[in-house]
Amino acid sequence: MTPADPSLALYLAHRADLLKYADSIVRDRASAEDLVQEAWLRFSSPATQATQIAHPTSYLYSIVRNLARDWLRRSSSNLIHPGETEVIEAFPSDAPSAERVLYYRDELRAFDAVLSELPERTQRALILYRYEKRTLQEIADILDVSVARVHTLVKQAMLFCAMRIKGPEA
Repeated sequence: MTPADPSLALYLAHRADLLKYADSIVRDRASAEDLVQEAWLRFSSPATQATQIAHPTSYLYSIVRNLARDWLRRSSSNLIHPGETEVIEAFPSDAPSAERVLYYRDELRAFDAVLSELPERTQRALILYRYEKRTLQEIADILDVSVARVHTLVKQAMLFCAMRIKGPEA
């Protein structure tokens, strides 16, 4: 690592902010220092340097966040300190919000309505292909048609659904 190393320059430019970020999660300055140092070691590892990272700053923050979560899990198994529950609750949940659930249910209903407009064999071909992840040959055997016909059915179904849901510009 030379001082001109772009990953080192990126780390040094964001180190203070990474430290504040880690400290806001773990609420322990010494542990935050350790976490940021560990994040640098992982970020600068040869395996990481060999890959192209689209957003290296975001990746560095993700490493810090994940290390902080691990630290909280380890420390919470020993003792629960006042205030830690608020920190854990501050993490965004991986579960979708109620609005997202409703949005995707509406999308699913719209797709189901469009799908119901297709002939039964075309519907079945699309469902077997997209949702059951069957091969074209398996679908051909189930529907008792050729593989080329299955390919045509699936293509027609996907194009029809795209046109009906997204409009002519799809």
